[in-house]
Amino acid sequence: MLINNCEIELMQGDITQQNTDAIVNAANKALAGGAGVDGAIHSAGGPTIMEECNKIGRCAEGHAVVTVGGDLPAKYVIHTVGPIYSAGALGQERVLASAYRNSLKLAVAYSISTIAFPSISTGSFRYPLHDAAKIALSTVTEFLKNETHDLHLVRFVLFDEKTFFTYQETLLQLGETS
Repeated sequence: MLINNCEIELMQGDITQQNTDAIVNAANKALAGGAGVDGAIHSAGGPTIMEECNKIGRCAEGHAVVTVGGDLPAKYVIHTVGPIYSAGALGQERVLASAYRNSLKLAVAYSISTIAFPSISTGSFRYPLHDAAKIALSTVTEFLKNETHDLHLVRFVLFDEKTFFTYQETLLQLGETS
């Protein structure tokens, strides 16, 4: 899908291998590394990323911070904290949308033109995959339509087949309604 000269791309793969200006880390509030995407990024990126995370300290849910990419192909890592899903809890959709939006705002501030996102909060934070895909893709498309940016590529790098196909189906549905 192309929006305001920016391509939205989906792929199944390893986010740590992306040769984009930045990759997004689905981090925890303490920026302490962890499981899933977070652990993979810290492991592949080396100690420089953790050193910068330690200097930053913490990151609130829905917010984002930037570090260098360390040993990763990407120059930057944008760390964002999505919500831990709890059925019936209020505001989770808004927090997840803010995580994507604030990551994109940082990308613009750092003159990033290519960025790769994982599926934020759908792993150990247990956000329902279909709902998360809809929030992610609609938030990104709205940002690209309404904000001034120099982004040329927003890639979603999805770890497994189920996640890839869910995002693909959701993107097709969004394309039909726009």
